[in-house]
Amino acid sequence: MSSIERRDFLKISAMAAATSIAKAKAGVAPTQHGQTIQGIHWDKAPCRFCGTGCHVKVGTKDGKVVAIAGHEDAEVNKGLLCVKGYHVGGILYGEDRLTEPMLRKNGKLEPISWDEAIEVIAKRIYEKPKEFAIYGSGQWTIPEGYAAQKFMRAGLSNNHLEPNARLCMASAVTGFISTYGVDEPAGCYDDLDEADVIILWGNNPAEMHPVLFSRIVDRRSRGEKVTIIDIGTRRTRSTEFADHYMNFKPQTDLAIANCIAHYLVENDLYDKEFVSKHCNFRIDVDDETRDLMGRPSTFEEYKENLKTYTFEYTSELSGIPEEQLKILAETFADKELKITSLWCMGMNQHFRGTAINRLVHGIHLLSGHFGTPGNAPTSLTGQPSACGTAREVGTLCHTLPGGRLIAKESDRSDCEDRWNVERGRINPQIGYHTVKMWEKFCTPADKGGDISTIFVQVTNPGHTLPNLAKLFTAKEGLDDKFLIVSEVYPTATTKLADLVLPAALWVEKGGIYGNSERRTQQWFKQVEPPGQAREDAWMTIAIARKLFEMGHPGMKDKNGDFLFTVKDEQGEVVPIWDYDHYHDINTDKALYEEYRPFSHMKHKHVAPYDVLVKSQGLRWPVVEQKDGTFRETRFRFSEFDDPFVEKGKGIQFYHSVTKDDKALIWFCPYEDPEESPDEEFPTWLCTGRVLEHWHSGSMTMRVEQLRNAMPGAYVEMNPQDAEKQGLNNGDQARVISRRGEMILPVWINGRASPPEGTVFVPFFDETKLINDVTIDAHCPVSKEPDYKKCAVRVEKFHPDAQPEQPLP
Repeated sequence: MSSIERRDFLKISAMAAATSIAKAKAGVAPTQHGQTIQGIHWDKAPCRFCGTGCHVKVGTKDGKVVAIAGHEDAEVNKGLLCVKGYHVGGILYGEDRLTEPMLRKNGKLEPISWDEAIEVIAKRIYEKPKEFAIYGSGQWTIPEGYAAQKFMRAGLSNNHLEPNARLCMASAVTGFISTYGVDEPAGCYDDLDEADVIILWGNNPAEMHPVLFSRIVDRRSRGEKVTIIDIGTRRTRSTEFADHYMNFKPQTDLAIANCIAHYLVENDLYDKEFVSKHCNFRIDVDDETRDLMGRPSTFEEYKENLKTYTFEYTSELSGIPEEQLKILAETFADKELKITSLWCMGMNQHFRGTAINRLVHGIHLLSGHFGTPGNAPTSLTGQPSACGTAREVGTLCHTLPGGRLIAKESDRSDCEDRWNVERGRINPQIGYHTVKMWEKFCTPADKGGDISTIFVQVTNPGHTLPNLAKLFTAKEGLDDKFLIVSEVYPTATTKLADLVLPAALWVEKGGIYGNSERRTQQWFKQVEPPGQAREDAWMTIAIARKLFEMGHPGMKDKNGDFLFTVKDEQGEVVPIWDYDHYHDINTDKALYEEYRPFSHMKHKHVAPYDVLVKSQGLRWPVVEQKDGTFRETRFRFSEFDDPFVEKGKGIQFYHSVTKDDKALIWFCPYEDPEESPDEEFPTWLCTGRVLEHWHSGSMTMRVEQLRNAMPGAYVEMNPQDAEKQGLNNGDQARVISRRGEMILPVWINGRASPPEGTVFVPFFDETKLINDVTIDAHCPVSKEPDYKKCAVRVEKFHPDAQPEQPLP
């Protein structure tokens, strides 16, 4: 950090945190937004990291963030933060911040002006608009994602727009839509305070969502009984708190969910009234076809298909003892219990991710554990606005704002009217999903590689894509490809970038995020970014304006006005494309309020901007009351809380696929994974995160305390497997797949314990890119890659040995 020592930052933050907790316990009013105390100015912001959406108080002094505290008035975290959250201010002050645009010339990145940078991008787009793509993320703010959405769909008539949420949340999206007809969970975090049973489906919230997990385990300290069932492929820190741990073989969670359903149906223990009133049945079109909507089915067909999934069969397939499977099934059969299921990447980054999402929704519906506090199937997101930006704004290659679809003519027409562009401006051809986009970019043009330029914002694909040799590093040496990267720090992605743009980070700009429980959260800019770093939304608008000046017809609306025309209160156009005037008006508010009406079609009514300013976030749908106040919704589809449920309905799935207010219970069979261990590659590899680091570590590795606590990646091994290979703690091992290899230190009996035949490697370490090893196989419906299972061989690494022949 500059201008303030890290020890002082931590000291002030610790004092602020202690004061927050003390005030909360004493019932003292919290620090108000915009208040200055002892020379430190305090304001609010959601945390920059995961999708939990913790709210923090940001203390600034002399133009720097000098303190961080959990916001005691925030419902999400109630004053608590995780170790990353308490250090979030430190991510702004790494010594290697990018501060000026740089263009690669003769193999080296050289500084250029912003004007030149914008012109370079605009010229490439103008020359080949159909070969241009934008790749963003769930770290985009809602205004940033909306700007990219409008620029691509309404401006360029181009649907090659994707967020990295395709790599983490796409299966949750397809699961929700194909079950309820609309995306996002019906429950909320309040369920964690009410549930009798919490089921973790391949999930480790003790490290991945620690603040939420604390809400569960803290109940025990108050004398409450809450049962935790951990269903996983390795023992984790979450397992230590579990009443039951059920270790399953990778991919067999499909069979486990079907086993529960089979028990309920065969023993006549399912909730007949709930199913009769609120559910229809669904199945894939045939044994080969895997699509979003399948075909109608019947209860009789469903029951017949489940017959295979007895305790005996499922135990043999999954490795879970029959008595444990019975505990799980009997739990769902108990109508007196309140059950909440939680999942994250274990179910989503899955070769059949859509299927397992559907099945978990299905057993909640079948058993009637749905729609009341404590009864909910809830997916947790990994990024701060994967819900608000990727899903709600619709920055996926097949979606439009507010749950609209590119393939649907009425949805396209509605957006064209709202954007005031001529009919037909939005291209009906769905763009490339993430894996296909990068595959096309890394393929020479003369061999079908029809993506020539990609603009990357707020993500690090050179680190996070699967099968990196195929999907990223193959770009090297392709002279007809051009990679533009907006970034905060040098990363694995900037190493191959042709143009690097310095970006503003977190409270160096304003924004709005949407978290895992449908909560929309706003914050203002609080400090200046370093050097020439600028907002991603401004970059998009500036490129659009340059194209407008070059005569690109798509950058005009039907009136001939610039697509991103913003006016002040006097009706005068504000030239927000000129950075000197970008802050003359609240551009975030202008973009957000333009987007907000889009959210109404699917009853995702997000709150007005000015209402968000006064809160720590509100869960949509947010509706205006007779007295002019706005009310959030905690439990969707339930009459007692959802204003859009008709009186007397009780539960109403008002966007149902079958147009009869009913949700769908799917049958999806167990299917073998794309790749399984064999004689040559006998071990399962699973990848994931650790407590101290977030995603690719580009921010958290710049924070000394977090880096020291977890300085590098490792391969986590079972003691028996390690002994067979002659490996001890700290030894170097080669982890080899059909795609690549990585050398890593061995960790035995560390935080977690994989079963025999399984290894785990975290992916945060830029010096050890485990995605050189992972497979790019993906769910056929969601297109989300499977990072959780592929076949590898683990060998002791002998540095003096002759290297093997290169892998094919």
